Amino acid sequence: MKNIIKNKIILVTGGTGSFGKAFIKRILEENPKAIRVYSRDELKQHEMQIAFGNDKRLRFFIGDVRDKQRLSRACNGADYIVHAAALKHVLACEYNPIEAIKTNIYGAINVIDAALDNNIEKVIALSTDKASQPINLYGATKLCSDKLMVQANNYRGKRHTKFSVVRYGNVMASRGSVIPFFYDQAKQGKLTITDDEMTRFWISLDEAVEFVLDSFPLMKGGEIFVPKIPSMNIIDLAEVIAPKAEMEIIGLRPGEKLHESLISAEESLYTYDIGNRYMIEPSSVVNWENESIKYSQKKEVPLDFTYTSLNNPDYLTKKQMRAQLKKLNLHSK
Repeated sequence: MKNIIKNKIILVTGGTGSFGKAFIKRILEENPKAIRVYSRDELKQHEMQIAFGNDKRLRFFIGDVRDKQRLSRACNGADYIVHAAALKHVLACEYNPIEAIKTNIYGAINVIDAALDNNIEKVIALSTDKASQPINLYGATKLCSDKLMVQANNYRGKRHTKFSVVRYGNVMASRGSVIPFFYDQAKQGKLTITDDEMTRFWISLDEAVEFVLDSFPLMKGGEIFVPKIPSMNIIDLAEVIAPKAEMEIIGLRPGEKLHESLISAEESLYTYDIGNRYMIEPSSVVNWENESIKYSQKKEVPLDFTYTSLNNPDYLTKKQMRAQLKKLNLHSK
């Protein structure tokens, strides 16, 4: 990893978000030449600059991924891009569909064009379990973004830019996630549960960061990487956070699934087990066969394979989740 990041210039779109800040904090340990923080919010950038002790390796760019010209300027001279900027709130995307499309789809197109125009070496885009068999607009826009990133490998021409995607589930305690929401509700003694059968995938922020970092030396360009992560029933999570609180079942909200999927049955035809993760191979990337042979450890998954939060063999117990929350300093005091 040190050889991958050392003396490199990395641009992080959405750099002031939960993932962006954690990712930047981590890669500063690997002695990059510079990290460019690209985001829309000047206040968050100012607060981040102070929190990071005015580290001279950080460069702050006010900009939106919708703005291709500004994004391209920010990419000039960079080596890697981590594309984390997105509109992510399911309900907000349902009620503001055009805005979601502008950021999540056209923003991805701008990242691709800026990367190609500036001869960026590697691009990793962050995705979500909601992009697998999507039923809401957020998931649909991220599926489209994933497809764009994968297919970008086909029209890079003589450039050496490589594009890959990482897809994972809910990040524990990230902004807007259910965990801080439950903690806020617990203060009032009542938690709202959409459905008592609901399950979700879970990954810690640190695990998500390491997964992305590990993908840089591994990627050949065109893969979708999926981590092997645990699931948990939402009502079990609620009982861990507020065991004495009243639980009210309110029904599924617009665009909400009962169970999430990380790999669908259709995608399993191109999916391989490569150890600590699954890899979904691109079905139509030129010369992929020459790249795929470099994955000597890959194993085919069963023909009827799917990877959902319901059929996941790795389930978090209440004790395990309690330990996770304590590690994150989110346990009830």
